[in-house]
Amino acid sequence: MPGADVVFYISGHGFGHASREVEIIRALGALRPDLHAVIRSDVSPSLLARTLTVPYDLRPGPCDSGIVQSSSVAHDDEATVRAAIEFFSDWPAHVGAEVRSLEANRPRLIVGDIPPLAFEVAQQLGVPSVAISNFTWDWIYETHPGMTEAAPWLFPLLREAYAKASHALELPFSGGFEVFPRRDRLPLVARRPSRLRRDTRAYFGLPQQRAAVLLSFGGYGLPTLDLRTLDCLEGWTVVTTDRITPGDRPLPESVVYVMEQAFVGSGFRYEDLVAAADVVLTKPGYGIVAECIATGTAMLYTSRGHFREYDVLVEGLRRFARSRFLPQADLFAGRWRAALDALLKAPAPVEHLATDGAEVAARAISDAAR
Repeated sequence: MPGADVVFYISGHGFGHASREVEIIRALGALRPDLHAVIRSDVSPSLLARTLTVPYDLRPGPCDSGIVQSSSVAHDDEATVRAAIEFFSDWPAHVGAEVRSLEANRPRLIVGDIPPLAFEVAQQLGVPSVAISNFTWDWIYETHPGMTEAAPWLFPLLREAYAKASHALELPFSGGFEVFPRRDRLPLVARRPSRLRRDTRAYFGLPQQRAAVLLSFGGYGLPTLDLRTLDCLEGWTVVTTDRITPGDRPLPESVVYVMEQAFVGSGFRYEDLVAAADVVLTKPGYGIVAECIATGTAMLYTSRGHFREYDVLVEGLRRFARSRFLPQADLFAGRWRAALDALLKAPAPVEHLATDGAEVAARAISDAAR
């Protein structure tokens, strides 16, 4: 592996961990262009290639087990338990392999969001480490169905590894951070738009004066949803970048299907599309919640299966964003119009969050790397 000044261990669970670390790495590159970053993660390489504008090297592969999803809005609880047991049962082997890969060109600093592996490896290498996240995996797994019964040994292992972090930066909407001996609160890390709303709408073919809802369901999308049955098509433009492919069925005129390739080389980013929409329809995850708060875009959210972070994020939405719940039955039946119209009339939130967490984190990382 080439020499690295800072190694970022990033969980491949969802897009939230990667999207916020992309912003932190971008801010770090602007602050300290002399520092070389290596990313250790099984997140999609194409996501990093599309969004990172500073030099980096990727060392692909899993560094934790995360949560196994069965669909965009449901988890596979039993598979999650099996995956955690399989990964962490080989803990000494994982740690040893990571240490050997880094010891020849020892980094100045290791950052983890939020694989426990990062901090165990850092201690064995004798280098400082920084944890950045809004939750820890032991906190998530504590209430995960079947995990305590199947793997009671897992929790002390995770907590002992986390306790070895030199410093923790705690994001808003957090849980489990009492495990870190030293921690400081971080403002919201969020991808922020770089293009004007009218320019984004013009580029992607969205009518300028018509209300628009953006579907945001990650890599799984909503393949069983029939967009022709939506009850909001007369008054709303529906924008989807998810895996809801039209196939042989023509899409209604009020549906705009944005292919992934439309972002490549365009100068537009996904957060520009979030800011250009009036409402985002999604499941609550840190990344999209942060983007809606940062852009002021309303969120219509549905449930996502048992996940401890969900309630914390929903409470954050109630305080800092215009938001409304949509049951999954209404989501898949296409009964959206009433909730969408209500969100357009909802007042702006009274409370506000600072969104310069990437810059604050970059300064902390720069100091730690000295």
